[in-house]
Amino acid sequence: MMIWARRQRALADYTLAALSRRKGKNIALVAIFSLVVFALSSAMFFAAALRHETTQVLRNAPEIVVQKLIMGRQDLIPGDVVDTIAGFRGVTSAKGRLWGYYYDRIDGANYTVMVPDDPALIPAVGHVAVGEGVPRARGLAWEGAPLFLSRYEGDLKRFDVDRTFTRDSALMTADLVLMNPQDFRAFFDIPEGLYTDVVATVRNQNEVATIVTKASNALPQMRFVTRADIERTYQKLFDWREGLLVVLAGAGLLAFAIFAAEKASGLSAEEAREIGILKAVGWDTRDVIAMKMWEGGLVSLGAFLIGTVAGFAHVFLFDGALFAPVLRGWAVIYPDFALTPHIDGVQLMTLGLLTVVPYMAATVVPVWRTASGDPDAVMR
Repeated sequence: MMIWARRQRALADYTLAALSRRKGKNIALVAIFSLVVFALSSAMFFAAALRHETTQVLRNAPEIVVQKLIMGRQDLIPGDVVDTIAGFRGVTSAKGRLWGYYYDRIDGANYTVMVPDDPALIPAVGHVAVGEGVPRARGLAWEGAPLFLSRYEGDLKRFDVDRTFTRDSALMTADLVLMNPQDFRAFFDIPEGLYTDVVATVRNQNEVATIVTKASNALPQMRFVTRADIERTYQKLFDWREGLLVVLAGAGLLAFAIFAAEKASGLSAEEAREIGILKAVGWDTRDVIAMKMWEGGLVSLGAFLIGTVAGFAHVFLFDGALFAPVLRGWAVIYPDFALTPHIDGVQLMTLGLLTVVPYMAATVVPVWRTASGDPDAVMR
């Protein structure tokens, strides 16, 4: 074992010396390799972190959301549906919700306006609580300042801002405006007894599908959306947006693959002459292959680590500034929040297999062909 370790150390020392003799070429190779890994790892880290954040947020989402559809569009739902849903066995509670969207013509942003479920968060009449993205979009300081909302030309409603949510909850509250039920119904002209939708909580998670089936038969005009449906929608959305960046980075990966294929087709005259000299002075074919594996491993693993660390820093230290608009979405109000570091080990392993393994294979194949030949012929 000690003999093998000393042998590998000697091969590593020689490989480092050989790499230093071609310093410029190897630095350029590592830089390009690292850039490809950086682009791919940034997209993977960002998407994985957003998936993790979304999963944490949706843990508190209601198990079932009931919506009324007319001609394929969501319509206001009557309050008697709340009692019907609450009457199904297994449903612990059901309540109507008031929420909607408001387009602000001043900054071109869409706000999510809703009445909170928690009575402690319901503002007083004439008052609102807003997310940090609302004052940021309007470019104003909102401490104690009024919020003016206009539904149509000549209409102007004033609300006093009681509270601005912090950046810690920006993923959920960035574009949020919380209103009192009375203000909400007056502002959107919604009569009493009508709601945007109905949410239900279930005692046993395994009974959700059964309850949805029973409720669908009793209320065929309603649409039932489960928490699992919402999670799948978000996962597909992030997969699609991550795919956009992967396709862009794929151009760089393709260029690298072409380089690897060219490298596998043969060695340069200088590299072939070096191998011939090593064979002439007594090196075994296995030693030459091992030395080149060390060379390929140092280059590819070094570039992989540099690119991965740079991608991690880009996403979690600099908020993914280069790719955030693509992965978060296109909107006037972006959620300004810090991502919690979350690494998908399977994706990281896949990235390594797509980058490190092909390069090492491309390094070993031509070396084996050259080292198997006659040293004198190889040097000539």
